[in-house]
Amino acid sequence: MLTDRQLLILQVIIDDFIRSAQPVGSRSLSKKSDISFSSATIRNDMADLEEMGFIEKTHTSSGRIPSEKGYRYYVDHLLSPRLLNMDEMDKLRSVFVDKIFELEKLVQKSAQILSEITNYTAIVLGPKVRDNRLKKISLVPINPGSAVAIMVTDTGHVENKLINLPPAIDAGEIEKIVNILNDQLVGVPLVELSSKIQNEVISLFMKHFNHYENIIEALSDSLRIVPDEKLFFGGKTNMLMQPEFHDIEKVRSLLSIIEQEKELYNIMKQNPIGVHVKIGSEIQDPAMENCSLITATYSVGEENVGTVAILGPTRMDYSYVISLLNMFSKDFSTVLTKLYQNG
Repeated sequence: MLTDRQLLILQVIIDDFIRSAQPVGSRSLSKKSDISFSSATIRNDMADLEEMGFIEKTHTSSGRIPSEKGYRYYVDHLLSPRLLNMDEMDKLRSVFVDKIFELEKLVQKSAQILSEITNYTAIVLGPKVRDNRLKKISLVPINPGSAVAIMVTDTGHVENKLINLPPAIDAGEIEKIVNILNDQLVGVPLVELSSKIQNEVISLFMKHFNHYENIIEALSDSLRIVPDEKLFFGGKTNMLMQPEFHDIEKVRSLLSIIEQEKELYNIMKQNPIGVHVKIGSEIQDPAMENCSLITATYSVGEENVGTVAILGPTRMDYSYVISLLNMFSKDFSTVLTKLYQNG
């Protein structure tokens, strides 16, 4: 059990290290306005905190830095969410100033703004395509035998698919195909389009087209949607600006994880509802042992549909980022709910 004095010293050490990235010594602590103890008392308490595993000595300095255990205790017991000022709130809400009705663009802009505000890497796991229903489909011929299917969903998401059609099809028949598809498929989840075409739309095509089998096969193959989420990034290389990542090997392995995406996708998928902090080894990836990942879920109505995260060094400004993600996830949920309802 830590004493009140040890709690104060631990908090000041971590706050100071987050700001400066420099090891903290007893002498510099004794000069802090909120610490009135002697240097000897501070040294004794620092020695106790080190023995308990909350702080550790660096190789290059007599000062101490927080350990992973220290950060965990700090986040769980000592942290007070910081109130955002008006300028910070305005920057955050600039995501929603433009009337963006295409979900993918909204999510991508969110990642970019969050990375610019924090100077860390922002990651947004977009909502599942399976939740999107068809609002409208168009076929745009690009040459004899092929066309692009443009599908707009109820969320504003746009999917483009290349379709190989029989060369003999003329413009009038393409228009008839589009009319039938819109009549039969509006409101159908994207992931069910292919089976709906094969099992239900086929009977109408039999009445109107001589080569209906080829058309059905082309449409059902091309409109087969994989029900998966997508990661959007902002500030992928922001870690290069952090002093912890001046080691080229650390940077290389971390950027490799970010570029491959699969590991991050799996990590993002595991996050429970709300705001959560994973520090160092808790992320369970050796390449991220010097990182922290703060995640927040967002929703449409009552349903949680995605996750937004900030990846930074273990020395990240937890209080600021937690406050930022709390506010952003609430605002984003409100905007998405309206987008879905108006779709």
